[in-house]
Amino acid sequence: MKKYSFLAIACVIMLALFSACKSGADHRALIITGQNNHNWKVTTPIFKVLLEQTGIFSVDVAVSPDKGGDMNKFTPKFSNYEVIVLNYSGDSWSEKTKSEFIEFVKNGGGVVVVHAADNSFPDWPAYSEMIGLGWGRTEKDGPFVYFKGDKMVIDTTAGPSGGHGERQEFTVRTRNTQHPITKGLPPRWMHGKDELYSKLRGPAKNMEILATAFAPPGKGGTGRDEPILIVTNYGKGRIFHTVLGHGDVDGGPAIQCAGFIVTLQRGTEWAATGQVTQKVPYDFPTAAGTSLRVNYQEMTLEDDLIKIGGYDITKSTKYFVDLQSRIRAEGTTPEKRQQFEHFMIELLENKAATDEGKKLILRELSWMGSDLSIPVITKLLQNPALKDDAKFALARLQPTK
Repeated sequence: MKKYSFLAIACVIMLALFSACKSGADHRALIITGQNNHNWKVTTPIFKVLLEQTGIFSVDVAVSPDKGGDMNKFTPKFSNYEVIVLNYSGDSWSEKTKSEFIEFVKNGGGVVVVHAADNSFPDWPAYSEMIGLGWGRTEKDGPFVYFKGDKMVIDTTAGPSGGHGERQEFTVRTRNTQHPITKGLPPRWMHGKDELYSKLRGPAKNMEILATAFAPPGKGGTGRDEPILIVTNYGKGRIFHTVLGHGDVDGGPAIQCAGFIVTLQRGTEWAATGQVTQKVPYDFPTAAGTSLRVNYQEMTLEDDLIKIGGYDITKSTKYFVDLQSRIRAEGTTPEKRQQFEHFMIELLENKAATDEGKKLILRELSWMGSDLSIPVITKLLQNPALKDDAKFALARLQPTK
């Protein structure tokens, strides 16, 4: 077994300290890694903690020999696990290991294919069928598959598969809002800066595309909606395939994105069990903007208010939308609404908070605030930039005056 780099070890320690992991995980997952054209030494320990955060999984890691090494020595015990997470793109496995993997999946084992893992094993037909679509395939392996508008296109044009334009933020469109993985997700949500994979092709058997993203020609894309989240079945096995997840030396926005994190967590649970018990968190991104997690932890109410306090009118209202969602879901009694109100009053009194941020808070307090808010809002009448917004809020909070 190989040792992780110092950076990866530090990353594991940092994440573990902040992790919301629970004890008593019900399911076992194995991450396979060791070769990849991406930095697996950074991403693997992050993926491990992200899965453990759910409280659902205990996670082990199997590291392959280096490129050109003796793959006969790489013999993971797939049957000890319910789901295999592939963060691997490298040398072919031995015939024995491949045979055991096929049996594992056929008999109901789950598989998760992350980002460059769909570059793997182009000469292994069973693997191509499992992942549905991938890089390095040609017309002999199956068609290109993508969307044009609301219609899925099966394109039998000849040629190799795989590519991406420049790294960018992009909007993910949820195509199936009823699948266990995507149920409850917004119809559209912004993903952190990532490689937008395109021109994927393969057998496309027993496959469903859960989400797509438009690859703009101006940024080296295809000008069509490319598959982003895919599910397939192989025998009794369930496979979740996400093309998201490019990793930088410190993780980076692609895997800090709450959209990537949550779909990875939910997709892994579905692959392992056929269902998803995890709730969609408040900080899941919307069409209003990306949602990047500091230290890979779900954003708190305090985090939202800090972001709102620094709001720039030229940027996203994403965190204000988060706050509204929290209030509507949790502020079900006057007492609970007042808890939110106290936090928002503090923001209005914070001299470092921007006027644009305070305007958003005044808008929210105008309908859910109480007499607690009136003194601080009254003081804001002296601020020319906030005077009109403060008047509006007071008029709604004091309708008889």
